[in-house]
Amino acid sequence: MRESKITRDEAFELLKKYNKDPFHIRHALTVEGVMRWYTKELGYADEEEYWGIVGLLHDIDFERYPEEHCKKAPELLKAGGVDDDMIYSICSHGYGICVDVEPVHEMEKVLFAADELTGLIWSAALMRPSKSVMDMEVSSLKKKFKDKKFAAGCSRDVIRTGAERLGWELEKLFEQTILAMRSCESDVNSFMGTHQAYNEQKTAAE
Repeated sequence: MRESKITRDEAFELLKKYNKDPFHIRHALTVEGVMRWYTKELGYADEEEYWGIVGLLHDIDFERYPEEHCKKAPELLKAGGVDDDMIYSICSHGYGICVDVEPVHEMEKVLFAADELTGLIWSAALMRPSKSVMDMEVSSLKKKFKDKKFAAGCSRDVIRTGAERLGWELEKLFEQTILAMRSCESDVNSFMGTHQAYNEQKTAAE
């Protein structure tokens, strides 16, 4: 069983050290929630904390060092007490994009596939009247996926490759990741609301 050398609270403090933009915080929390959901779905429930922290920290260097994504991360993570195995897992989501760290473990393959897809799903959700994934269906997501002009920054090739690495059809990846995002949407929204209110109070006090 894989166990993290740092706690979830320590991981979140590490994330906040290098990430201030609410967009990046939301994405990190969403991928964390998605990874936690997948542990139960794929039979790794005893590794939920590990998978969750990998998801939480996967883009730790992106906001401050976008040109060194997944290359600066090992330094930041190691300084924060993260062990080499977790660093490898985190950096593997950049395989073929910015690093040569290949996803090997099923958890790494899930991160590679789901990370990019969560961005597409979230963009699609914002176009809906509900602004939510709770009422999103696979058929709707498939249409957005085929429209290359929609959320053009979300690589369809990476999503396809991710599904292939898992041995899944695209439709299965879509369905599972929508369900995973539904499982954490309420918690993420609640946290972001509190986080925004805190920052506004802090700014006013200053």
